[in-house]
Amino acid sequence: MLIGLLALTISAVFSGAAFYVGFVEQVARLMLDDRGLLAEWKPAYRRGTTMQAPLAIIGGILGMSAWWLTGHALFLIGATLLLANWPWTIFAIMPTNKALMATDLQDAGPASRGLIRRWNLLHSVRTVLGSLAMVAFLIALSSM
Repeated sequence: MLIGLLALTISAVFSGAAFYVGFVEQVARLMLDDRGLLAEWKPAYRRGTTMQAPLAIIGGILGMSAWWLTGHALFLIGATLLLANWPWTIFAIMPTNKALMATDLQDAGPASRGLIRRWNLLHSVRTVLGSLAMVAFLIALSSM
């Protein structure tokens, strides 16, 4: 089933990107001084948003389409998990994002560093949601 495979692929790309951000990019950026840390985080956040937001929507739509065509509940579960990234981002992560984006580089310090650490913990939920969606799609496909 091509649509299910595409949903799986999109969820894998989403999860891989989220994992990379949290376990590679975040670790490297925390080695910077406070000002450099904030200066790196701001454009990385903007660019990451333009990639991950559409992936969650596209993967969710593909997963729902696969569920509609097959009736397999795991496709719907995977789609829901991917789409859950939107409310999680809007309600849980966005306040931290806004605070960081509003911080001028010359005001960077322990508070902004703490917010970036908090942001990464919140962002790790995106990795979990994407990974669970990927597993749901994989199981659905393997049972067909």
